[in-house]
Amino acid sequence: MTLAGAVVVVAGAGGGAGPAVAHAMAAEGATLVLAGHSLNTVEPLAAEITAAGGAAHAFAIDLLDSAAVAEWASAVVSQFGQVDGLVHLVGGWRGGKSIVEADLADWDWLSGRLVRTVQHASRGFHDALKASPVGRFVLVSSVEGTRPTATNASYAAAKAAAEAWTLALADSFRGSQAAATVVVVKALVTPAMREAKPDAKFPGFTDVAVLAEIIVDLWSKRADELNGERVWLTT
Repeated sequence: MTLAGAVVVVAGAGGGAGPAVAHAMAAEGATLVLAGHSLNTVEPLAAEITAAGGAAHAFAIDLLDSAAVAEWASAVVSQFGQVDGLVHLVGGWRGGKSIVEADLADWDWLSGRLVRTVQHASRGFHDALKASPVGRFVLVSSVEGTRPTATNASYAAAKAAAEAWTLALADSFRGSQAAATVVVVKALVTPAMREAKPDAKFPGFTDVAVLAEIIVDLWSKRADELNGERVWLTT
């Protein structure tokens, strides 16, 4: 099993990990559907991939809009004839205060970005992924989801909910060739972060290039090895 000829949706492609993941997948022969809240965040990336000889298409979509996501997902499946992967890179963080001091409005914001977007996107592409001989759903999560800290309670709870949804999706995929997998990191480091702080060590962080390699490798493994599993990139 390889990515050659696969159609993969990358949600949150305009974020910090998006370019590394998209370029790595395109290099393996995947056709990329790059989704961002604004075309300004994904069109330049699609142009880079196309210029390098790959295939990438940019789409603007509000993943918090359930009806819009359902309509868009249906249109994507119709346009490309298949969807063989959905990589969910939508992120966001708010926290740093104790359970008593934290503003619970942070939960509203985090649950939208980290949970609702997963729900809407996975529902929209569920049937196509399950029907694919190489269907993969990939959630990039945080160690906070299973090892929560008191100053990140809302963030940890949202990550835990997103992981639970992904594991439920895995249960839905049983009996098919599709798999839903959680990739767990402490935090990600991007080229821009290294450039801004050249002397920083970023202990425990996962480089986005390494994350991209791990995600690409999921298409080389059998579904029953991956479905419902967590891949830990931290100790």
